[in-house]
Amino acid sequence: MKQTVYTASPESQQIHVWRLNPEGTLTLVQVVDVPGQVQPMVVSPDKRFLYVGVRPEFRVLAYRISPEDGALTFTAEAPLPGSPTHISTDHSGRFLFSGSYNAGCVSVTRLDDGLPGETVEVVEGLEGCHSANISPDNRTLWVPALKQDRICLFTLGNDGKLTAQEPGEVTTVEGAGPRHIAFHPNEQYAYCVNELNSSVDVWQLSNPHGQIECVQTLDMMPAGFMDTRWAADIHITPDGRHLYACDRTASVITVFSVSEDGSVLAVEGHQPTETQPRGFNVDHSGKFLIAAGQKSHHIALYEIQGVQGLLEEKGRYAVGEGPMWVVVNAY
Repeated sequence: MKQTVYTASPESQQIHVWRLNPEGTLTLVQVVDVPGQVQPMVVSPDKRFLYVGVRPEFRVLAYRISPEDGALTFTAEAPLPGSPTHISTDHSGRFLFSGSYNAGCVSVTRLDDGLPGETVEVVEGLEGCHSANISPDNRTLWVPALKQDRICLFTLGNDGKLTAQEPGEVTTVEGAGPRHIAFHPNEQYAYCVNELNSSVDVWQLSNPHGQIECVQTLDMMPAGFMDTRWAADIHITPDGRHLYACDRTASVITVFSVSEDGSVLAVEGHQPTETQPRGFNVDHSGKFLIAAGQKSHHIALYEIQGVQGLLEEKGRYAVGEGPMWVVVNAY
């Protein structure tokens, strides 16, 4: 298995392309100058394209991925209705979702043979919309509205249209600020990191009554932390054993262990990392984690170790200015 790491640096308008080597090092393959402030990124399900959200002209750019070394070639673009805060796709690669914090909306863009085209849906009224996350069964789109302390739930139609489910939302505690979501590989649980109180909620996707419910909430901050809480990102290992979330004020990555069925988290430790970690990701082997420091202008590579999933730094690398997004492609 070959793996490529892509890091987005909006202040210098660059994407850095890295080869992730099996021994835990990174080799720079390419630096791409992007026509705009590049922020969220996602790889297409078939691994052929990297989709990139840019501003101030709100667009999604499609770059073709070389199967040899992961290098990027610009291929197509399409407009977006708001500044892209987060982008993702459905599992079939037919639709691209864009959540816009400033515009308070989520949009659906049709993908034709992997290339972005027309906008087929826009749902507004989602104040502080911070991400769009398709469920493992490709049926339900989870859309956190941070300023409203709710996660809206939409059914994705075959035409890309979104229909509010019944009930159409779940709510967090007041002031939590739901932001990003990760799903357990067993498809029974979702984990949401809350930006404003730096907690993680465990959501059971369907209880015996067919309802979604919160079954656990954990504080992710070190004991005695008294500063402003400012959580950002969350990811789970492919085997579902370890979950990670980051806080930008403390510049730490919190390490969680996950129970075998996915229902219970336990904090195992806190890893100091690059200054203001806005984004990070886990590789497809579950052996490595790559974190971006928005204020350090570096990325750090960690090896995931032991039954606790603690992190050992293997190296750090200079990237562009203000790195804030990390994605990993395996092929």
